[in-house]
Amino acid sequence: MSSIRQVQVTFDCAEPERVARFWCEVLGYAVPAPPEGFETWADYERSLPPERQGAGFVAVDPTGVGPRLYFQRVPEGKVVKNRVHLDVRVGTGLVGEERLAALEVECERLIALGAVRERVLLADEYEESCIGMQDIEGNEFCLD
Repeated sequence: MSSIRQVQVTFDCAEPERVARFWCEVLGYAVPAPPEGFETWADYERSLPPERQGAGFVAVDPTGVGPRLYFQRVPEGKVVKNRVHLDVRVGTGLVGEERLAALEVECERLIALGAVRERVLLADEYEESCIGMQDIEGNEFCLD
């Protein structure tokens, strides 16, 4: 019998710490403690060679349930739609207008953090409503 594997979700981005802190706010995640021997992440970053400073950052679920998120600096910008995206589940158990209202409230909160609203997909006979959005570097995600 094979065992379950834990996953890490990795984001390619230009500014890892900035994007990680955005997703911490979105998901209620936290920045873990800096490596042993360092009082702050800034202290740790200063200990790295210049080309490695700011190259990566981490966000974790403080309950230990959700996947670790890793943000890595890449030289190229985003040019096409993501093939994989996160669905941020805020309307679970809600339907119709009540669901859409909950999604709109969360959408406004995330816009204040720098997210961009793309479009609302209204419920049909198969799916409930959701809102397509982009994070602060243009990565698509859905409020679901």
